[in-house]
Amino acid sequence: MLKLRGHHIFCLIGFRGMGYSKEYAANMAKVQEKLRAFPDTPLCLVNGADDLCAKFPCDQPYHCDTARVLEQDQRFLDKLQLQVGEVITWREIENRVQHLVTPAVIEEVCFDCQWRGYGVCEEGVQRIRQGQGLVEVKTK
Repeated sequence: MLKLRGHHIFCLIGFRGMGYSKEYAANMAKVQEKLRAFPDTPLCLVNGADDLCAKFPCDQPYHCDTARVLEQDQRFLDKLQLQVGEVITWREIENRVQHLVTPAVIEEVCFDCQWRGYGVCEEGVQRIRQGQGLVEVKTK
């Protein structure tokens, strides 16, 4: 079972291969591909560091447990009507995104995210809303 925090749901939706390091991006690609290929994968929603944070590079300031990030996690979980500790499939998460979220939520919740300028998260939410699922990311 994968452990996933609130805001990483949306990072996976917008993921296009970029990351804090090669190892971090490769881990994200692996998780995203698993969810794309097996949408009934169970996920445990956690408060704090998850399976993506596990590969955060040691040479960068660790932000996974800051109050701002924890608040961002909770805001996304609130948007999806989910709670920490719930076990849910990726398919159900996509269903909730389709019915409960618009691309505007990215600007609202991720206003200070360094990746937001690329527009990929808004695009990803729109894809999910249209039933297109996660983008296939080609890794080297």
